Amino acid sequence: MIAEDCLFCRILSGDIPAEIIHESDTAIAFRDINPQAPTHVLIIPRRHIATINDLEPGDEPVIGSLYLAAKQIAAEEGLAEDGYRVVMNCNEGAGQSVFHLHLHLLGGRRLDWPPG
Repeated sequence: MIAEDCLFCRILSGDIPAEIIHESDTAIAFRDINPQAPTHVLIIPRRHIATINDLEPGDEPVIGSLYLAAKQIAAEEGLAEDGYRVVMNCNEGAGQSVFHLHLHLLGGRRLDWPPG
């Protein structure tokens, strides 16, 4: 399912260009256009799911595929040894600005805690 008014769905459909660095049957990953770290990749499911709250029983393989993609991309980008952060925000109060479930993969510098 694709939502016509969703920025990430429009990237999936090819209406909006993106630097796609990973594709699978269930997910794609592309570089963030406003990176918050030297490496900042967004990993999204191909199916439109607005937030974590919209997950349903049976979505476990989709979520698992996002994290496996993060692991693979981190290795390919040379982040695995030094470390990286994987973040998923849920709703506006947590910082979600695009309502299509996605992981942020951040790395390439020391990432302090707590963020922000």
